[in-house]
Amino acid sequence: MKTLLEFENVSKSFWTGQRRKVILDRASFHVEAGRSFGILAPNGTGKSTIVNMMSGLEKPDEGTVRRYGRVSFPLGFMGGLNSKHDAKENVRYIARLYGLDPDYVEAFCRWVCGLDEYFDMPVATYSTGMRSRLSFALLLVLDFDLYLIDEGMPNSTDVEFNKKAGDILRERLENRTVVVVSHQAKTLEKLVSCAAVLRDGKLHMFDSLEEAKALYDYQA
Repeated sequence: MKTLLEFENVSKSFWTGQRRKVILDRASFHVEAGRSFGILAPNGTGKSTIVNMMSGLEKPDEGTVRRYGRVSFPLGFMGGLNSKHDAKENVRYIARLYGLDPDYVEAFCRWVCGLDEYFDMPVATYSTGMRSRLSFALLLVLDFDLYLIDEGMPNSTDVEFNKKAGDILRERLENRTVVVVSHQAKTLEKLVSCAAVLRDGKLHMFDSLEEAKALYDYQA
């Protein structure tokens, strides 16, 4: 199988002001095409940092992260949006960056987001949920080999959006690979076939989600 993502002896830590918090300690693993992978980790252990390293948004302190396919930005990442511009300007600019038809990308995002008149207003006027919906729509319209998801669906109270976006995501993942990082095993159940448990900077790898859940629940 083709390898899409590889971590080789990757270490990452932060100084909190009182102690050094270890996120990863010499972690090595790879993600193969067609074999979706999950990481179970308690809150506060650095899940988002790991996903950001996978996408290239953050660099490891030591070791190497290799990406062999088209790896998405993390679901919910909003750093690529210009708050001064409206959604239309943002999505058309990103479409051109990826060599896609701006008209198609705009129409798709308008339909998925359901932001109505806000789509033509500056992103700075959006609520967190509205920005998240726009970011998720962009994730869905761009074509990636590997999708990175931090804690599952975006935080939205819009039932229609959740159903629409969820259906599209499941369709995309039928022939794509996904990495999901979450503190809840149920988030991983419908998306991954194998998983790891993160504890004290160490990744404990398992061939099945059930084995990972058993360790995670035991250590909880």
